[in-house]
Amino acid sequence: MDKHSAYEPLLLSKGNSLGDVKKRPLLVSSAKWILRITMWVIFIAWATLIFLLPSESVHNLYQKFIRATDGTLFGIRGSIFLVFSVPILIIAFLSIAYLIISGEEELQEKKTPKYPRFRLWTFPVIVDGPFGVVSAAELIGILLFSLYVVWAISAYTMRNLNLLSEFQLTFKEESSLILELSGLRFGSIGLYCLAFLFLPIARGSVLLRLIDIPFEHATRYHVWLGHLTMMLFTIHGLLYVVAWAMQGRLLHEILEWKNIGVANFAGVISLAAGLLMWVTSLPPVRKINFELFFYTHQLYVVFVVFLALHVGDFIFSIAAGGIFLFVLDRFLRFCQSRKTVNVISASCLPCGTVELVLSKPANLRYNALSFIFLQVRELSWLQWHPFSVSSSPLDGKYHISVLIKVLGEWTEKLREIILNVSEEEPQKQQPLQRRSKLTASVEGPYGHESSYHLTYENLILVAGGIGISPFLAILSDILHRIKDRKPCLPRNILIVWAVKRSNELPLLYTFDMESICPNFYNTLNLQIQTYVTRESEPPLEEGKVHKSVNSSAFPVSNRCGMSILVGTGNIIWSGIYIMVSTLGFIISVALVDIYYINPFGVSCWWYKGLLFIACMVASVFLFGGLVIGLWHLWERKTSTGEAIADDGQKIDIMQNNEATEYKEPCQNTFSSTIQYGYRPDFEEIFGSISERWGNVDVGVILCGPPTLQSSVAKECRSQNLKRCNHPIFHFNSHSFDL
Repeated sequence: MDKHSAYEPLLLSKGNSLGDVKKRPLLVSSAKWILRITMWVIFIAWATLIFLLPSESVHNLYQKFIRATDGTLFGIRGSIFLVFSVPILIIAFLSIAYLIISGEEELQEKKTPKYPRFRLWTFPVIVDGPFGVVSAAELIGILLFSLYVVWAISAYTMRNLNLLSEFQLTFKEESSLILELSGLRFGSIGLYCLAFLFLPIARGSVLLRLIDIPFEHATRYHVWLGHLTMMLFTIHGLLYVVAWAMQGRLLHEILEWKNIGVANFAGVISLAAGLLMWVTSLPPVRKINFELFFYTHQLYVVFVVFLALHVGDFIFSIAAGGIFLFVLDRFLRFCQSRKTVNVISASCLPCGTVELVLSKPANLRYNALSFIFLQVRELSWLQWHPFSVSSSPLDGKYHISVLIKVLGEWTEKLREIILNVSEEEPQKQQPLQRRSKLTASVEGPYGHESSYHLTYENLILVAGGIGISPFLAILSDILHRIKDRKPCLPRNILIVWAVKRSNELPLLYTFDMESICPNFYNTLNLQIQTYVTRESEPPLEEGKVHKSVNSSAFPVSNRCGMSILVGTGNIIWSGIYIMVSTLGFIISVALVDIYYINPFGVSCWWYKGLLFIACMVASVFLFGGLVIGLWHLWERKTSTGEAIADDGQKIDIMQNNEATEYKEPCQNTFSSTIQYGYRPDFEEIFGSISERWGNVDVGVILCGPPTLQSSVAKECRSQNLKRCNHPIFHFNSHSFDL
């Protein structure tokens, strides 16, 4: 073995066997820069307008614009929609163009920095507290939103006080009026926050793909924005309730449903739905009863519809852009989830973990750190659960696998089904077609647009229990790339894995790296440190054959792989779907205005809000549905003739009922240690790495419980702050606890 081989990057500068570095055409680079600058200018202008709108001068300019466009086809609603919703839609369109031009960029086109440097997204600043682990970039976002809310409340309060000075009112009348005006202002601020609220939860959104933030991370931002938005709307409602109670007309006002003006009762229904979603999403309630949280959260339909009835079409247009993009994504996910997916095989491992191997089309693209939402119809037609993908996209063209820890009622039932099937008459005596079936539906895969684990030459993978699952995909991905001579930066990898019991060890130690890439240790320096925390010594049977793996193969029919409609799917079809649906929305609103609202003089605010929502949904179903139909036909045509069989070894292994041998890895292949009765000492681990790896960038990827995240993030921050010619540790968390 070459003594330098473990320290030479797999990505060489010139004339290497992986292929010469390709330079992108000047036209493509220029187009990308122009699109990027244009999107930034639009976003900054849009955010600046929202930020400065509470000031009296900007508000007066805004009112002049609204009055100037009052007589146009779309009226005030069109003007407000143009100012607040169109910018985000334009950014979405430009994102499509940017992603199409970028394509699947080759890793060798990305330059590795010569010297390590800090990155805002991967530098943990806050590691404990209500927000969990917060990076520097996230902290900046939190501060900006907090600053906006404080500034807006202050500016609106000053304007309210100036307005009161123009009237001669009693103290009670002044108090009542200031409460109503303040309630109005809090509602306005809440609407501007609502404009952002739905953007992070559009799982397959081109916006998330543009900034390369996976849905699992974006969900945190939705949670933060949800708390802020509901707090503002709750204060909005309470201030009005107190004001009406002071005036002695509380019941009358709550039940009032005006035709011209705000429909109060519709607002009460919307707020009640929002409060139910808010309360059941709080961590204590969610942990005790996830199903209650999940089903209650479907009240977002009631919340949005009655909000439109409450404020009318033109005020609702402030937040319509983000909601429309969410509706587009939700309909696409609905169409994908209708397709039945083959479960090729299933295994029950001795540690209480289930592995499912699912069929997929060859043209489905995903990354090693992706995850899917899974529904097993034999268990429930309503429950969906997120699971991290444990297979690399290079493992095989026609399958994808997930590891599922048996923790709750749903996973326990899944394990029982697999065990029952494995106890049936042996496969050789019973035709495969007559055996029990296991049918599933899938949404996804979701994840990073790019394989960011391949951009670090040095990796530390920290896992807790079943958190090793995505790292199996990373290892497989890297080994396949080494074997196939594909671009791949990682050269030093340290895996730190903490488990409770030794029966979980086969999850990693039966992963056959030699079968994927023989002699991988000539290129890769791999170390594994395993900690069994609740056992003080190795079990007596360690190193012996484990025969408790129950595997079942299921009958497979043609064309039953998962759909490619969402996730990291085809950007061209996604772009057509978004553009056609948006055009259909504009056409629908215009037709309703020309042939119904204007001729018949429809003036009811709540009714026009209902029509606006109807146009939004109809455009997605009709115009977007047409594109999805064509997309589906294209998918069927391209997948015709594909055999639902895998060209790799994984399915063969899963269908083999022979016992799997569990043994310690050979010490001459890579370094591996197992310690019993200890927890990882991250100060010692990271300190040792700092001394050995020197002044480099180190990617730290963690998948585990919040306490483990906090410990690792704290050590990354500590090492980064006191570094002196030592590595910069870039903290990345991977979690499917959505």
